Amino acid sequence: MIQAGIVGGTGYTGVELLRILALHPDVVIRAVTSRADAGSRVDALYPNLRGFVDAVFSEPDIEALSGCDVVFFATPNGTAMRMAPQLLERGVKVIDLAADFRLRDPAVWEQWYGEPHACPDLLQEAVYGLPEVNREALRSARVVANPGCYPTAVQLGLLPLIEAGWVHPDGLVADAKSGVSGAGRKAEIANLMSETGESFKAYGVPGHRHLPEIRQGLELAAGQSVGLTFVPHLLPMIRGIHATLYARLKGEAGDLQDLYESRYRGEAFVDVLPAGSHPDTRNVRGANRCQIAVHRPQGGDTVVILSVIDNLVKGAAGQAVQNLNLMFGLDERAGLRAIGLYP
Repeated sequence: MIQAGIVGGTGYTGVELLRILALHPDVVIRAVTSRADAGSRVDALYPNLRGFVDAVFSEPDIEALSGCDVVFFATPNGTAMRMAPQLLERGVKVIDLAADFRLRDPAVWEQWYGEPHACPDLLQEAVYGLPEVNREALRSARVVANPGCYPTAVQLGLLPLIEAGWVHPDGLVADAKSGVSGAGRKAEIANLMSETGESFKAYGVPGHRHLPEIRQGLELAAGQSVGLTFVPHLLPMIRGIHATLYARLKGEAGDLQDLYESRYRGEAFVDVLPAGSHPDTRNVRGANRCQIAVHRPQGGDTVVILSVIDNLVKGAAGQAVQNLNLMFGLDERAGLRAIGLYP
């Protein structure tokens, strides 16, 4: 059995990891850390885990975590990069759900996150954990940078067109909306129900931290620079991301539906819907799944791609477990067979 630790087990992604790993046939939860709740039972804070997780929160101690085979970091940005080198020295694999290892260039990291990177040498080794792109590299990875939620929905939606070279790479638009859980489990006025309910707003328009991550992935696929306008929005719902993506065709393209179905054929967690479909976030709620529909309105030169995920599952914890499965040679679907909740 794989011995797993979770650093930062009290946030939304942390508890989602616990929910998934508790039923994983090949994983034992060895350690769950929280400075604020050390000494308290996990199921006292999260009663939904009663009878499934028999663990007590502990301090994030390197020596205690060194008994794990893998450690997940469900922590704020800047935490994993300060602990990962010590864990790797002890033979522990690392999966970071924050942004510490997503950007390859330490100067770009510093620009967007406001501090020098603590272990820039690991940025080149870390494997970006989008299995639909980096599956083979993930099988031998020691450090995995779990993608962000917006970047997962946006990249999966645009990659077939970018890889095929069917669209102009300089005019891409990602108009994305997220539920409030994407902001994390913290007390902030902007996240109160009375503030978000009956309302809808854009944010981060001048520049969002997920922009360089999305651009990096698309540029690797395109083999050249891309022009991307990314605007995130906050929706009055708890879970889910809906990304509406726009790209302009270079010329007479082939069958768009066939392109997407061929690209994702055999992918357990990407579902290309029938032509003319409009995916709902509710249909992937609780599931490690991305549903995609592709449109060409009025037969013009603009392609519109609709991509939906659960931001806490395929956009975070579920994808992290998918990466764990690849790293340890397991069935990629292990522990991730949940069907989306409906209604």
